[in-house]
Amino acid sequence: MVTPGAERPIMTDRITQLVAQVGRIIVGKEPSIRLAVACLLARGHLLIEDIPGVGKTTLAQTLAASLGLKFRRIQFTSDLLPADILGNSIFDRQLGQFVFHPGPIFAQLVLIDEVNRATPKTQSALLEAMEEYQISVDGETHRLEQPFFVIATQNPRQQIGTFPLPESQLDRFLMRLELGFPDRASEREMLTGENRRDLLRTLSVVLEAERLVAIQAEVPKVHTAPALLDYVQDLLSASRAEHPTGLSPRAGLALLRAAQAWAMMSGREMVLPEDVQAVAQSVMAHRLEIGGEDGQLGGRALVGHLLSTVSVG
Repeated sequence: MVTPGAERPIMTDRITQLVAQVGRIIVGKEPSIRLAVACLLARGHLLIEDIPGVGKTTLAQTLAASLGLKFRRIQFTSDLLPADILGNSIFDRQLGQFVFHPGPIFAQLVLIDEVNRATPKTQSALLEAMEEYQISVDGETHRLEQPFFVIATQNPRQQIGTFPLPESQLDRFLMRLELGFPDRASEREMLTGENRRDLLRTLSVVLEAERLVAIQAEVPKVHTAPALLDYVQDLLSASRAEHPTGLSPRAGLALLRAAQAWAMMSGREMVLPEDVQAVAQSVMAHRLEIGGEDGQLGGRALVGHLLSTVSVG
């Protein structure tokens, strides 16, 4: 049993091992891996937007294997229905009643592949699960097992056959990342090294589910000084002055939790402005998109502007 607050050094060591092991499979992407792990520790959900073939699915599989989590993959398509995700009730003749059959959402790490290829109705089936860690079917509520972590992949929106994610769905993702192409040395290692799928089978569990839940409970306890909270609120206020809607209070809480997770990963007991800045683009940009084809770029540019103009302290 993990004693709250008593094993911070051990926790940090396990997190470091996790990042290192994932880095053996997803080579040359340590900053993105650290952000993905911070998202997990903050009990958030992760959206990865990138072209096919850069390791989005492999990252999800590597995290699941390294954490020993129940893993399910759901391929989103235009004809997918909410019941295909959540499950449904089927009449049992022997029992003489309807029996609920859980869908693939009942796992601990769920990979939603190509989330923007499903219709908005199907996308909305994820909202309750991601926000409240439960689903409701036929008037009954079913709790999801903890830890519960959704990683969704998204094709670039200019590709044919995609539906835009509504703002309410985007806001459920604590972070959005891009993996991008590897650098030349990392790509050479992939070309000449062992197959990534074969390497996945060799991974061991470095952070058990029970310990992960304990670490997640510790994240909100990482100290935030009043001056740090002032800085976060100043960023929120500035975003509302620069953007038609700006960042919501929920976005502010997401930014703070991600910064606390980043500080814990760095072995610190308190959050620094540098921690907020390290996670700001991943947490804020997708919530500040201006719209149109350049929306994502506009969101990033706005976050960069906020970080450069809002003073620390």
